[in-house]
Amino acid sequence: MSALPDLDSLKLLVDVGELGSLGQAAKRAGIAQPSASKRIALLERRLGLPLLERTPRGSTLTAEGKMVVNWAAQVLAAADELMRAAQAVRQSGAVHLKVASSMTVAEYLVPRWLGELQNREPEMQVGLDVVNSTDVAARVLAGEVELGFVEGPHVPEGLASRVVGTDRLVVVVAPGHPWARRRTLLRGAELAATPLVVREPGSGTRETLDLAFHDLHRASPRLELGSNSAVKGAAQAGAAPAVLSGYAVEADVATGRLVEVPLAGLNLVRSLRAVWRRGRPLTAPAATLLAIASRP
Repeated sequence: MSALPDLDSLKLLVDVGELGSLGQAAKRAGIAQPSASKRIALLERRLGLPLLERTPRGSTLTAEGKMVVNWAAQVLAAADELMRAAQAVRQSGAVHLKVASSMTVAEYLVPRWLGELQNREPEMQVGLDVVNSTDVAARVLAGEVELGFVEGPHVPEGLASRVVGTDRLVVVVAPGHPWARRRTLLRGAELAATPLVVREPGSGTRETLDLAFHDLHRASPRLELGSNSAVKGAAQAGAAPAVLSGYAVEADVATGRLVEVPLAGLNLVRSLRAVWRRGRPLTAPAATLLAIASRP
């Protein structure tokens, strides 16, 4: 079987038929007319057909050339469809990373990490689920997401982990609350004995607080709410003191919407961790995100 004609030569011939001139077709292709003439001559040899009738006034398509132009147009259309289909496959096959994060980490740290990841890998698609720490761990264990970020003090069995940061829980009250004007440090026992506005069970914030109160007499919560914003809103309204991440209340304390109450005798510092299934190597996108998050 003789060598197949190349697509550029077929396109050149089609342009001759459309424009009525080899010179114009060469100009459209961005090549010199002698080069265009050589391409057509090679195409004629490969097909074994005369395609152009060359006269002093220029070159025109022969009867065979007109037939070949019709066939060439179909070949070029098919090639164009091939390239569009390949592009669609590339786009649909773009790397997709599924991540889950606890609420505090998702609100205050993950956006920066994902922004850097997108700068490095613009084609990467990232799906982020925002749930509490218990649900993050469950989704990673179930294989629903590859990488998770949690706030709790414990890592469930079956998960590998790496510390990516630290956080400190703080006690905050409304500016009109008596604790906003106290001159002595708040002791852990007094905090534990006070009905508080707290996050829901299963959240990393709640788990850290429950662990700190383990050996203390504890009052029942005044309110249990499912988001940092809801807890802050209740505290600002004067419902009760609240215990939240320092990240979550930083802006509110700076603007005076909440007042941080100094605390003594209670360790409320916690580690923020990335988690993934033990024994399963991370894919390149997940490893890149983990490296970004782990950087000091």
